[in-house]
Amino acid sequence: MSGILITGASSGLGEALALAYAAPGVTLFLSGRDAQRLAGVAEACRGKGARAESRLVDVTDRAAMEAWLAAADADTPLDLVIANAGISAGSGTRGGETALQTRAIFAVNLEGVLNTVLPAIEPMRRRRHGQLVVMSSLAGFRGLPTAPAYAASKAAVRVWGEGLRGLLAAEGIGVTVICPGFVESRMTAANRFPMPFLMTAEAAGRRMRRGIEANRARLAFPWPLAVAVWLLAALPPNWTDGWLCRLPAKE
Repeated sequence: MSGILITGASSGLGEALALAYAAPGVTLFLSGRDAQRLAGVAEACRGKGARAESRLVDVTDRAAMEAWLAAADADTPLDLVIANAGISAGSGTRGGETALQTRAIFAVNLEGVLNTVLPAIEPMRRRRHGQLVVMSSLAGFRGLPTAPAYAASKAAVRVWGEGLRGLLAAEGIGVTVICPGFVESRMTAANRFPMPFLMTAEAAGRRMRRGIEANRARLAFPWPLAVAVWLLAALPPNWTDGWLCRLPAKE
């Protein structure tokens, strides 16, 4: 039986990934912040034949995360661990991310990823088998004046995941970094501006699963937006800062 652990599974990309992997013979360990939504996702996964266990766990709580991953791995050895939980500033970004929002974003998006991935490495190392997935973003390729903490947190986990991949490859552990663009979710629902190439969560879930199963080093999509972001990141900052500052922020 395959063991898969996903954080941030109560909505958005985490929910899409849980549903994409739900099937007979699969055990899903799902965490999230909303008990009702998380229970609904777990029930939907059971409806597809999977065994699904849900738990409210704060990804910024290192001890709680270590205990949860250890218990999950003892129940069903984890073949795949997906560090998906993440937040953005949400409301109030018109004047920039506040100090409180900035610290919260780094705590969840960076420390939360570390608290998910690090406890999974040693069991996988002993078995010489497993795969780790880190959820970054296309926003992690360039500092964004409208969301500097969010972009920086996603840049940090992207670079860490890419380095980790080379470090762990010889031990039979794969690492995939996912950099999605705009995907329908509770996070993007707060945006009141055009979102080019907006993708449904279901379509994103299928694409992410294919990339993970292929052990892609980096999965950036949709490709037209990914190319545009790469080109933007390659330009000197003083060429692009003025334009980026005029981009709309979250309401």
